[in-house]
Amino acid sequence: MIEVEVRSFLSEEQYKQLLDFMKNNAKHLSDDSQTTYYFSGPADLRIQKGNDYAKLWLKKGKIHDKSREEFEVKFSRDDFEKLEKLMKELGYEVEIKWFRERKRFLWDGTKVTLDFTKGYGFIIELEKLTDKDAERIHAELEDKLKSLGVKLTPKEVFDEKFSFYKQNWKKLTEN
Repeated sequence: MIEVEVRSFLSEEQYKQLLDFMKNNAKHLSDDSQTTYYFSGPADLRIQKGNDYAKLWLKKGKIHDKSREEFEVKFSRDDFEKLEKLMKELGYEVEIKWFRERKRFLWDGTKVTLDFTKGYGFIIELEKLTDKDAERIHAELEDKLKSLGVKLTPKEVFDEKFSFYKQNWKKLTEN
């Protein structure tokens, strides 16, 4: 399957307004506290521990692309440290640690996540999975984002902010 998504940075005020909107107009799916490690290497390879499980996953393509093929394997939450050790034994190094509070909703047939990532900021993401017609679905998601009063953040802005976070995550996530 191909993950098609649109995302935008939000102010804290926008985040709170959208959270209220989703609570009143969407189906609440879950809340999650996530710790994610991004690994070195040619691929976008990560491990993550959430409230209910851990996972190892690979996203093909480049970070912040409009659509990407994705593979994931779920594990017991208690296996997160074993996954980290396995990756290090295979020669991968942790490049980034990511600490996120995520709220998931289903709104108008679309998965919506509202995130706060320590040191990175507030983000909304609209997502659908497909096996075809990713461009059409991306355009639909852009329209839905606009209907929420949110302007799409350009990929270049995400790339820039991610690069800054990657270089400074240790300092940005202190405390």
